[in-house]
Amino acid sequence: MNLLTDAEAVKLFPSLQNLILIRDAGWKFLPIDDPGDPNAELDAARVWSNGWRDCIRVRDETDALGLRICVPADQHSAPTIVWERSGTLAEVVHQLLALPAPGMRLAPTLAIGTAPKLWTP
Repeated sequence: MNLLTDAEAVKLFPSLQNLILIRDAGWKFLPIDDPGDPNAELDAARVWSNGWRDCIRVRDETDALGLRICVPADQHSAPTIVWERSGTLAEVVHQLLALPAPGMRLAPTLAIGTAPKLWTP
């Protein structure tokens, strides 16, 4: 099995460059439950300290959603969304990478909504 280099993959599929950018910035990609599902989405996250998370969900190169959420230490409270953008993969990736790190001046902190509370057994 021959694996493509990043450069070879980007030559075949230019939008992959955006995923390489976030991978190289420390993001982790989540496994896709059913890769054969035509509605499968690609999810990735970057975990910061103190409960902050940057997240992206990609349906295709023209449909992506980026979030910054704060997951409270209190397991009974829902995570809060402090930043949200949708658009093309390239737009959302560049906006996420331009966000100041949590705790930095101008980093978003005001809750604009709540994220779904994850069920835990």
